[in-house]
Amino acid sequence: MAFTFNVNGSAVKTPSKFGWSLSDVSAADSGRTEDALMYKNRVATKEKIELEWWGVTTSEASAILNAFADEYFQVTYHSPLTDGDVTKEFYRGDATAPYYWWVDGGRMENVAFSIIER
Repeated sequence: MAFTFNVNGSAVKTPSKFGWSLSDVSAADSGRTEDALMYKNRVATKEKIELEWWGVTTSEASAILNAFADEYFQVTYHSPLTDGDVTKEFYRGDATAPYYWWVDGGRMENVAFSIIER
């Protein structure tokens, strides 16, 4: 099976690390009652993807960061929830890109951030 990963319809360099998680979004009145029974009141579930690219050049890092620069963007990826390709709208969390060395145009130790379903 080929790994699909596109942002706004354009291919992005395949991540070195792709971590998927699913979170519940609960209503404001969710919580435990005095008898310790939980009332979760789930109103939605949202996917979160941890992404990391290792040892990329500075130009590759720039291309990756710019692909996720919009406030919101469409991502097509293989979802373990459906075992198929899906397209959903995401936003990006804080990004890091520490330098590994400066010689010959530079190389990044990694580029890392999370994208969270809107």
